Amino acid sequence: MKNGQKIIILDFGSQTTQLIARRVRELRTFCEILPYNRFPENTEDVIGVILSGSPLSVYDPAAFKVDLNAICRHDGDPMPILGICYGAQYISHTMGGKVEAAGTREYGRANLCDIEESPLLKGIGNGSQVWMSHGDTITAIPKGFRRIASTDKVKFAAFESGSEPVWGVQFHPEVFHTTDGKKLLENFVVGICGSRQEWSPASFVSSTVAELKAELGDDRVILGLSGGVDSSVAAVLLSKAIGDNLTCIFVNHGLLRKNEFESVIANYSGLGVHIIGVDASDTFLDALAGVTDPEQKRKIIGRLFVETFNAEASKIKDAKWLAQGTIYPDRIESLNITGKTIKSHHNVGGLPKEMNLKLCEPLKWLFKDEVREVGLELGIPRELVFRHPFPGPGLAIRILGAVDRESVRIAQEADDIFISALRKEGLYDKIWQAGVILLPNRTVGVMGDERTYEQAVVLRAVTSSDAMTADWADLPHAFLAQVSNDIIRHVKGVNRVCYDISSKPPATIEWE
Repeated sequence: MKNGQKIIILDFGSQTTQLIARRVRELRTFCEILPYNRFPENTEDVIGVILSGSPLSVYDPAAFKVDLNAICRHDGDPMPILGICYGAQYISHTMGGKVEAAGTREYGRANLCDIEESPLLKGIGNGSQVWMSHGDTITAIPKGFRRIASTDKVKFAAFESGSEPVWGVQFHPEVFHTTDGKKLLENFVVGICGSRQEWSPASFVSSTVAELKAELGDDRVILGLSGGVDSSVAAVLLSKAIGDNLTCIFVNHGLLRKNEFESVIANYSGLGVHIIGVDASDTFLDALAGVTDPEQKRKIIGRLFVETFNAEASKIKDAKWLAQGTIYPDRIESLNITGKTIKSHHNVGGLPKEMNLKLCEPLKWLFKDEVREVGLELGIPRELVFRHPFPGPGLAIRILGAVDRESVRIAQEADDIFISALRKEGLYDKIWQAGVILLPNRTVGVMGDERTYEQAVVLRAVTSSDAMTADWADLPHAFLAQVSNDIIRHVKGVNRVCYDISSKPPATIEWE
């Protein structure tokens, strides 16, 4: 991404690495998350580096290691570095300090004390609350470093080098419970690294349109339009760049919300976007028959999705690109640095090695809330911009177990009742994402004087700002009772309704 300035975040496996990126973006500064061992060769636009936390210990033989001296002195110029938790301990460990197992795990709220004057802690006073989460602690800092803050239990809560632009903190400034965390990151990103804070929706639009024009030229592009905000914003962005050379194809894989295929075609006819609708629901549902593993569902849907586009591309003369609304969390969540799959994303996990079209992902650097800001900047109607996210694999990953036409009918009907009720009661815009999960097991119930043995559904509604973390929405009990009653009365095959009250983490927003 050519934005003039950026912060590199080296990921050592922390669950909050993405939050660091969000906080940096909130400071109107572009940043990029990279695996700990992939520091870029070209650092012309890099103004600073942040080392994330990690589940490992720095003295573990399997610990993730990087050459800090090479980074700090890359291209001969000092590179500002901020280590967070594991990152701070790694700085100390590799530069001559000492890290040992703490007597007890240091987790939760703490308060800074004995703060020394430092550009990193400018404007932060004694008593400021921070959030600790580590099992090791720094017992000695390297020669030439100095302590700049402590807590009642952690002597070296923050430290800095006396000769190089290197800082470390053993707490997490990126999390909500660190009250001055944003100020600390601002001190580093703006005060120390010198960010001009030029990252904004408007700057993204102008720079991306220019990049797309240069990259695509006169090539014809096909975009997979889903009706969601990501693909909608990608479509309008590409339209600004290449105009009539963009053709949007909307594939009905049979796993959309109720009546969505027809409504999407109607909605986009008024946006000046050329859209072709393809009903391939039978092909997808037949291929999914008997498949229960969620990863296999994603792979099948991803493969057929691309195959369908290739079939349509053959009808469009000289089409060379397949555009998708892949966003940054999709790529981050698809594979972590340990090599263990969290989940495959529809756009990045199911692509075959041989693909007839090259891939174009104009939103691949954005978080969801940034996509929405860009959408408003582009003039897309607010009701489309703030539509709830819907997974690429659709109801396939909201129907636990095997997918068939009857389970799709049940999920669609129940989902329609839930979403319609949220809109009617003015709750829709207060929620980040909502939907219904169909469970594979049956439960006993009583309707009238008869015993029933039918399926259970789970209502899921969460609040969030970027989908990296989410909390369950505290919906009114009377509302939930009414929705439950309506679903059981009107959706044949359902006799029980539950509500999911788990947050992310530890759960994910979707169940599969």
